[in-house]
Amino acid sequence: MANVRDLKKDINYVLGDIIEAVYIWEYQNTDKDTKKSEAIIDEAIETFDELIAKVNDRSVENKKAHFKAINEELESKGKTLIDKINKLG
Repeated sequence: MANVRDLKKDINYVLGDIIEAVYIWEYQNTDKDTKKSEAIIDEAIETFDELIAKVNDRSVENKKAHFKAINEELESKGKTLIDKINKLG
């Protein structure tokens, strides 16, 4: 992890790409119900807010371990959201 700025960019890019993938799915499947896809978007936004709040938490003593945990959480939640997108089909 190079720095906080890069971690924030990673969070933004990963979750932004997930939201974009949902929009593409909705565009390609206009005949299907979008309640599940909208729930995925909402979950991605909530995840973004949670992770950014954790990154901005200044009360952490071991910052390296804290940021590593945030990065791992981003990876796991990102995979979960991608799996949900793949199940929309």
